[in-house]
Amino acid sequence: MPKIMSGRKNSSNVNAPVTIFVVDDEPILLDLALTILQPLGYHVQTFRDPKAALKAFPAGKPSVVVTDYAMGGMTGMDLLREFRRVNPRQKIILLSGTVDEQIYADDKNKPDRFLAKPYQIRDFVASVQTLLKA
Repeated sequence: MPKIMSGRKNSSNVNAPVTIFVVDDEPILLDLALTILQPLGYHVQTFRDPKAALKAFPAGKPSVVVTDYAMGGMTGMDLLREFRRVNPRQKIILLSGTVDEQIYADDKNKPDRFLAKPYQIRDFVASVQTLLKA
């Protein structure tokens, strides 16, 4: 089992906690992400609407974006492409209970990690922490 470490600090501001955006249209899954990540010291911003996440993106400067795939009018892959258009190096975790990794197999834009729902909490935390170290 991976070691769970507390939230690292942003390199640009030593006192600021790492910001993580979580985008999912299911409120209970947003609450779960908060419950998992906030006690580890991360600053978590949640969004039910992917367009709201896009609007907050430039100012929010998240270290990691966690997004669901199926979200009504915009998919997680659509969101990924938009984030990467603004910041080509943005770290992104794609979550899905409806598709698998084949959804982006032929796409030039791929998430850094993929987790199938339901995911194990330790796998979720390990994915976030691995991307923060990269």
